[in-house]
Amino acid sequence: MHPLLNDVPTRTSRSVRDEQGRAKNVILFLGDGMSIPTLAAARAYLGQRSGQTGEEVSLSFEQFPYTGLSKTYCVDRQVADSACTSTAYFCGVKNNYGTLGVSAAVTRRDCQAMRNTSNHVDSILAWAQDAGKSTGLVTTTRITHASPAGGYSHTAERNWESDADVARSVWGTQVVLGGGRRAFRPNTVKDEEGKRGVRIDGVDLVDEWKRDKLRRGASSSYAWDRDGLLGVNTDTTEYLLAPAKEVLCPVSGLFDDNHMQYHLDADPTTEPTLPEMTATAIKMLQKDKAGYFLFVEGGRIDHAHHGTSAKKALDETVQFHEAVRVAAELTDEKDTLIVVTSDHAHVMSYSGYPTRGNDILGESPAQQGCQQNTLFLH
Repeated sequence: MHPLLNDVPTRTSRSVRDEQGRAKNVILFLGDGMSIPTLAAARAYLGQRSGQTGEEVSLSFEQFPYTGLSKTYCVDRQVADSACTSTAYFCGVKNNYGTLGVSAAVTRRDCQAMRNTSNHVDSILAWAQDAGKSTGLVTTTRITHASPAGGYSHTAERNWESDADVARSVWGTQVVLGGGRRAFRPNTVKDEEGKRGVRIDGVDLVDEWKRDKLRRGASSSYAWDRDGLLGVNTDTTEYLLAPAKEVLCPVSGLFDDNHMQYHLDADPTTEPTLPEMTATAIKMLQKDKAGYFLFVEGGRIDHAHHGTSAKKALDETVQFHEAVRVAAELTDEKDTLIVVTSDHAHVMSYSGYPTRGNDILGESPAQQGCQQNTLFLH
């Protein structure tokens, strides 16, 4: 267990307070592709792991005082992808399928419209930085993947992650934890695990990032595995001088060449968990007296659904639930707003009429002579 998780109490509910004022800190949690059936099944999965029937269990964020529903769509598509939704929740603007940080005047792969800065839209990361706050991104996907990239990029194609320099665009963010080293390394260089980068411009952005922080006189840390993350001293980290104020020293962690491994597949000795990354990010950012904005994504819920792996989707949702729990315990509701949401759903259905306590990953009892799985991924 991450040392920052030691002695964390189990309280996760936040009381409804009749208070006026503004939150100094905002944490936005995104469960990518986390549908309502996913939540229902994840409750049963979580409870059954501890010997309960499962249905009576609540996820950490289901104990929060307010719940709502949102509808998602792109300007040009009925079903939203993670790029247009990312622009919506980061920037407050609806745009086209496959595009990030640009208005609906930019269609997918339209370079000319993309280069017109009047079509760029700013995000809450930029607003927070302009207000003198620190910012952070945590994800189990590539850092340059659609969901986190909506906070800092302006591109007509979500897949232009390297040489179009979505990767370099993250420079202004103090804490960056996730996967995707390949977009930061040239294709002539092997990373710490012997995998080549994908950049064709010859630029090594990891080295460039280190030189940039050295030039600024910033105390910085680069980590590529769990030991490196756990070795970051969040108590004694220095600040760097940035325009208009001192901001927290940068931490960068790129823990995999591509997306991070599914929690069920990962080596726990080398790859940090989403709760561990969340705890580190909060410890780093909360030292800024002006406040912070932090984005945390459980991105592989979506990928497991795409891959028709119900168990992995539910396990990733439980990891997400744990990350929210940790955030609730490490922060104070008097000055920190935590929002938990999803960007779109998936086609997994919770079917049949299974009895209470029926194995969520098993079969439903036969109905009218027909045996079927409890969960269907179409």
